[in-house]
Amino acid sequence: MKELLLRKRTLLALPVACAVAALLYAQQATDTYKPVVGQAGKDVVWVPTPQDLVDTMLDMAKVTPQDVVMDLGSGDGRTVITAAKRGARAMGVEYNPEMVQLSKTAAAAERLGDRATFVQADLFTVDLSRASVITMFLLPTINLKLRPALLELKPGTRVVSNTFDMGEWQPDDTKMIGPDGCSWCTAHLWIVPAKVHGAWKTAQGNLRIAQSFQMISGTLGATPIAGKVSGDRITFRAASTSYTGRVNGNTIEGSNWTASRIE
Repeated sequence: MKELLLRKRTLLALPVACAVAALLYAQQATDTYKPVVGQAGKDVVWVPTPQDLVDTMLDMAKVTPQDVVMDLGSGDGRTVITAAKRGARAMGVEYNPEMVQLSKTAAAAERLGDRATFVQADLFTVDLSRASVITMFLLPTINLKLRPALLELKPGTRVVSNTFDMGEWQPDDTKMIGPDGCSWCTAHLWIVPAKVHGAWKTAQGNLRIAQSFQMISGTLGATPIAGKVSGDRITFRAASTSYTGRVNGNTIEGSNWTASRIE
């Protein structure tokens, strides 16, 4: 009987021992790996985003516990960890496996549970569709390569970049911290716009919209219009009248007007 109890205790202790051993191994691996600013990566060299700018980027994106944040090229994990501390679910996408392990260890030390996760993956092949906020510190050429995929995300998705822009897609907001000429002190925000290009039927006449990213122009009947799309919200002016509405696929609902897509 004693021998049977001893065997049971041994079997029960094995998973715990294995988990502790794995944790110690990961900690030792992290202790021996020290990232160096400027070290080469797959697409960019690693330069950490200053913590003040991380906070500014997340503030601009208005991150809440309801958000899913994805950091592309997550490096040492600081943006993911900061977002998780705000209650969001955050995922870091990083190609360097040693950086991934470093980030996982840092998140575990903060006791963030499954709110902060990290994957070793190529940022051009990872599925971004679950994200409500995208953060990144990449090169302009990489931003432009990612831009088509970002524009396909759900309208209202917020994209925030450290320093580098999106070419012709002008930011909806830009903030700087520190003095002029400060390196890595600028944050740009874009809000993915709904697609409204085309012709729409309204009681006021046919609405024809030409869309360039978030900016729109066109005509309502014979009257020129100009305006903007921010997420699913459209605003424009035709002569002295302002129009505001919510885009829902092939319909737009305003307080005193509606539109349905005809082409």
